[in-house]
Amino acid sequence: MSIVLHDNGIQACHVKRLPQAMPVVEWVTFIPMSGTDEPLDKLAKEVHAERYACTTLLAPSEYQLLSVEAPVVPREELKTAIRWKLKDMLDFHVDDATIDVLDVPVDKDAPVRTRSMYAVAARNQVIEQRQAKFADAKIPLVAIDIPDLAQRNISALLEPEGRGIALLSFDSDGGLLTVTYGGELYLSRRIDVSLMQIMQAADDDLGNLFDKITLELQRSLDHFDRQYHFITLSKLCLAPLEGKAGRLQSYLASNLYTTVESFGLESVFDIAKVPGLQSPEMQQQYFFALGAALRFEETVL
Repeated sequence: MSIVLHDNGIQACHVKRLPQAMPVVEWVTFIPMSGTDEPLDKLAKEVHAERYACTTLLAPSEYQLLSVEAPVVPREELKTAIRWKLKDMLDFHVDDATIDVLDVPVDKDAPVRTRSMYAVAARNQVIEQRQAKFADAKIPLVAIDIPDLAQRNISALLEPEGRGIALLSFDSDGGLLTVTYGGELYLSRRIDVSLMQIMQAADDDLGNLFDKITLELQRSLDHFDRQYHFITLSKLCLAPLEGKAGRLQSYLASNLYTTVESFGLESVFDIAKVPGLQSPEMQQQYFFALGAALRFEETVL
C-alpha cells in the first residue's frame, strides 16, 4: 500500500504485483482533512493498515536528488563517501541529512569509465517527523520513497525490449521528466510548469507554457543522448492529462524529433476493480500513488 500526504488530505492505494501479469489495483481512496481529525488514523482503521507493507512519498520540496560521480571505494564505505561529496551541494548542513544512493548502470560493452550515481538527501527532521506520524497512526512504514522512483516504476512497465523510454508527468508541483532503460532510472529532471498553470492558462498563454516545456525537453533529451549514447530512446510518453493539458501531446509531437505518445494507466495496470480509474482525471490524481505502490525491495547499496 502507498500513502501520499497532501495539504487537503491523503491518498492511498493497494497494488498487487503478480508474476507474468499486469499489476492489479485492488483499491484507491482519498481521506480529506476534517477539522482536528488525523486522516492517517482514519485510514488505518478503515483499511486495517497493519496488514500491509506501506510506503509513502516525500514532496519535491522535502528532498534533493543529485547526480554525482561514483566514488571508487568499497561498497560498505559508499554512503560515507557520497556524504562527503554532497557537503557543498546541499542547501542545508550535510550532518543534518539522511542520504541514500541509486546506481546508474553503465554500458557493459564500453571500456571502464567514470560512473554516475544519484544521491537522495532529505533533512533528518523531515524523515523523523514522517516516521513519527505513521508510528502514531500504527501504520507499518517500510519505505519513504520519492516521486522520481514512483514514476520510474511505471515507466519500466512501458519500456519496449532493449530500448529506453522517456516519461513526462505533471501535477501541482510541476513537471517531471524521467528516462528509464532496463527498469533503471538514468535521468530525472524537474520542469517548472505545474498542471494548474496549464489548466488555468488562457489560450494565448498556453502556447508560451508549451514552448517552455518543449525547450526543457529538448535540452534534457539532448543531454541524455550525449551522456548515454548506448541507449536508444523509443519514445516520449505523456502521463494521463485532462482537459486543455491534453493538447500538449500534439504540440510536442510537432516540435520534438522523437515520437510522442499519450497513454492510460489501463495499459500497465489491471484497473477492473476500480472503475473510476478509467477517467484521465483520476489517473492523473493517483499517478504517483500507484507508482509508489509498485515498489519492491531491491538490494540496498
